[in-house]
Amino acid sequence: MLRDHRPLLVVFADKAAVREYVADRVGEAFLPTAYAILDDPGGLVDLDLPESYVVKPTHGSGACIVVSPGAPFDAELPEARWSWMYRHVRPRPGLLGDLAPIAANWTTKLYGQGPNREWAYGRVRPRILVEEMLAGPNGEIPADSKLFVFHGTCRYIQVDQSRFGARTQDFFTPAWEHLPLSGGPAWADPVPARPERLAEMIAVAETLGAETDFVRVDLYDVGGRIVFGELTSYPAGGDSPFSPDSYDIEFGSHWTVPRRYR
Repeated sequence: MLRDHRPLLVVFADKAAVREYVADRVGEAFLPTAYAILDDPGGLVDLDLPESYVVKPTHGSGACIVVSPGAPFDAELPEARWSWMYRHVRPRPGLLGDLAPIAANWTTKLYGQGPNREWAYGRVRPRILVEEMLAGPNGEIPADSKLFVFHGTCRYIQVDQSRFGARTQDFFTPAWEHLPLSGGPAWADPVPARPERLAEMIAVAETLGAETDFVRVDLYDVGGRIVFGELTSYPAGGDSPFSPDSYDIEFGSHWTVPRRYR
């Protein structure tokens, strides 16, 4: 965060620009469908969208509105001024008009705690991205697989489930050995099964991470597709706890920080 100011990290952080990077490296087939990339959040009201979709800002993480019939009946949109959060709501008439001020508020925010923390996000032009909603076999929000790639090699895989419910989090080796490691949320019960296309997921992640010393590559395995989520150079801004904390050293043992970034 302090020393690596390469333009590549800005591409990784920009949820719109990174799509071109992914298409060039592994192919467009791994990208979710983009319905719109908007400079003006007010343009949301003019879109003709399916009943399920996702709205998010391009210049940060942790803000996302998922719209689908599978959301709880009582779920509501957040107030615009407090809207940097995840929320899952049902489609309804007038929803896009209510989303527009939320999206407009997003574009006014500086993500990443200023220029001395998550620097790259401050260089991203704030826009609004509208993408397809990815769903599991029963229409649920799918598991999020986060592959930690050091110097082009995947060393660990984090699996988050039930983001909008009782969230769980598990860590694995690339051989799918469950690690006695907690990042905060409880482990899933039962332990998540090994993905059928795990080898392909690892290959995609290592290709996307080949040009840098560290990046976390987020992927989804849905409906026989491996779908790209995001590239994260600063997971949790470096503040995510490990228990036991010996895993700080374990993770770091795979990372040789360059003397100078070029």
